[in-house]
Amino acid sequence: MEEKRRTLGYICPQCRQSVAASRSLFSLSVGKMKLPCPCGKSELTVDYLGSGHQITVPCAACGGEHRASLTTSQMMGHRILGFACPERSVDCCYIGEEGAVFAAMKRLEETVDKLEARKEEESPFLDEMIMSEMLGEIRDIAQRGDISCSCGSKRWGLEVHYSSIELRCADCAGKLRLPAATMEDLADLCAKPRLVIRGGKS
Repeated sequence: MEEKRRTLGYICPQCRQSVAASRSLFSLSVGKMKLPCPCGKSELTVDYLGSGHQITVPCAACGGEHRASLTTSQMMGHRILGFACPERSVDCCYIGEEGAVFAAMKRLEETVDKLEARKEEESPFLDEMIMSEMLGEIRDIAQRGDISCSCGSKRWGLEVHYSSIELRCADCAGKLRLPAATMEDLADLCAKPRLVIRGGKS
């Protein structure tokens, strides 16, 4: 049986090139794995620490680096995981199945292009029209009673960020992050009849 693999992707903050590659669980669990950009000015690293993995990823949104820790089951058990820049609330890295990661990377490229084009503008949101439409769609879903948490709760709160919206369960602190930067983000939300927060107790 072929070993399960994960695809990792990010955008280089120096040359704005998308960088992605597939790696086996074995290669992710033998010390440090590096995924450099061809320009040589940035690289994503995955350190195996015995109990899990520490990921260090360059961030095209703020130009810095961010770190996240994952267990092996988290690393291998999800269709896709996204990691967001804490300063700009824009995704900076994806790990998961190849098709899902490449689709997310395509959307991230558009988001980063918008960031670059609007970096001199003073606006509370990356795209005010997209954000307004998404908030309206979430309101409509909520009015139908179709927002819930996998822990069973229907009590939730909402936080609006620069380019994303986060729903939080009021009972278990589970959360669901929705990118809100592109027309594809809006179309993806409109295609969802309901929203389910990933509960901490599920």
